[in-house]
Amino acid sequence: MHFSDLLEQLRQSPAQEVAAPATWAQGRALFGGLVAGLLYQGAREQVAADRLVRSFSISFVGPVAPEVPLRVVAQVLRAGRAVTQVQVHGMQGEQVQAVALVSFGAARESVLQVPAVAAPEVKPPEQAWAIPFIEGVSPAFGRYFDWRYAIGAVPFSGVQDREMGGWVRFHDPQPAITEAHLLGLVDAWPPAVLPMLSERAPASTLTWTIDFIHPLPAIASDDWLLYRAVVDHVRDGYNQASSRLWTRSGQLIALSRQTVAVFG
Repeated sequence: MHFSDLLEQLRQSPAQEVAAPATWAQGRALFGGLVAGLLYQGAREQVAADRLVRSFSISFVGPVAPEVPLRVVAQVLRAGRAVTQVQVHGMQGEQVQAVALVSFGAARESVLQVPAVAAPEVKPPEQAWAIPFIEGVSPAFGRYFDWRYAIGAVPFSGVQDREMGGWVRFHDPQPAITEAHLLGLVDAWPPAVLPMLSERAPASTLTWTIDFIHPLPAIASDDWLLYRAVVDHVRDGYNQASSRLWTRSGQLIALSRQTVAVFG
């Protein structure tokens, strides 16, 4: 069951529920990018199409179990003249497992216009290092993505490089690439702090905020997107990192920031 299938299942569900299979797991929990995409989709359904998503913030309260229905409950907190704020809960049973705040805003006239940060110069995906999916070693959800490392090192390399990234896309064609899909593509990358570890250790995202740059370019399902993350700070078992996502032609798509608990 692909990313788009699960989004569509949520759209069609009268109870706003979807149970994702274990192939979308990340350890004992569902892949966070999928959870984020589902909560975003629940918010998107509440807002007029001319109000574009500007910012999405999520806190992962508890592990979302695979094979168990996740109920998405969205509430419009305020709809102003230009901006709509929506709160979304991801529920399993009576337990809140994730909560998100989504800001949608219509375009407004402004005298200000500042160019976006340029994409770094890296090897094209055809020349970058492909990471294969290995059953029992790779996270289960990894079967749904293709990666090409072009910046920094892979997790558990024992390096002290603050940067990590490369190219990413869905492994299988999707009907369209929406903002929900972009949430999955950004979160498909492991935390940027993991290459600093020399032994395997778990990590878990606590909070994640992603800002979308509009107008979004048209993105085909087989397009490679460039991701670059930078570790800003690590201490007391918590890592703060920022990242950006560009098209292959260098258009900035999104800005991201995460706080990650690292158990190593």
